Amino acid sequence: MSGKSMTGLVIALLIIVVGYNSLYIIKETDRAVLLKFGEIVNPDIKPGLHIRWPIINKVRKFDGRVQTLDAQPQSYLTVEKKRLVVDSFIKWRVIDPQKYYTATSGDEYKAAELLFPNVDAGLRNQFGERTLTEVVSGERDELMLELVDSLSVQTKEELGIEMIDIRVKKIDLPQEVSASVYERMRTEREREARELRSRGKELAEGIQADADRQKAVIEANAYRDAQQVRGEGDAMAAKIYAEAYNKDPEFYAFYRSLNAYKEAFNQQGDILVLKPDSDFFRYLGNSSGKGK
Repeated sequence: MSGKSMTGLVIALLIIVVGYNSLYIIKETDRAVLLKFGEIVNPDIKPGLHIRWPIINKVRKFDGRVQTLDAQPQSYLTVEKKRLVVDSFIKWRVIDPQKYYTATSGDEYKAAELLFPNVDAGLRNQFGERTLTEVVSGERDELMLELVDSLSVQTKEELGIEMIDIRVKKIDLPQEVSASVYERMRTEREREARELRSRGKELAEGIQADADRQKAVIEANAYRDAQQVRGEGDAMAAKIYAEAYNKDPEFYAFYRSLNAYKEAFNQQGDILVLKPDSDFFRYLGNSSGKGK
């Protein structure tokens, strides 16, 4: 290979290398700045294919999508001076590449280090203005919206970052407080249980007393009706007996005597002693004569 061919090959390789290093692509999901000897000459390179001077120019790319910063749980005090352990996360993205690069040198970890103190201070202030009930339930969404609005302006000016959202994942009581809170809740539930049992006992006693009263009334009415029916039956029986006995009064007298003897001598070994001239033999004699 001649020297002229070698030179041409070298030149061609240099052109390829320079051309390759001169071209760069910015994706739709990226944000980028163009540097010239470390100085920003293009603060926001648009997506597409671009040309730069090798060695002289450098391109720094950043992820322009929404980023998530999962913060470490922190301890905050409410307006009631109650300490809470809050676990939160932050959604953010780069909107000003120049400010972002100037503040963080394009390092996401450094951006998180600069972003978190602002969020921590904002959460501390918001929790310090509210009660435990408000931050746990009623006003949590309002708290987050106020915090995002207040921090977004600051982070845009200082870091070139837009705050998308701040959310609380979990709110816990400190470990040393949880036991006392649990004990207080248990005591309160026991008190409510005692009140409910007392009310139930009073109600049961009232129901029992009413049932006893109704029972006494029903028994009294039943006894009255039974006595009335029994009296009417006895009267009817007496009338029937009277009508039957009036047909033969002497037999009725004899019959009553027999029943009296039957009631008096109902044990084995009882002895009946009668006079020969008693009415019993007289009645038997009369009865025998009539039978003849």
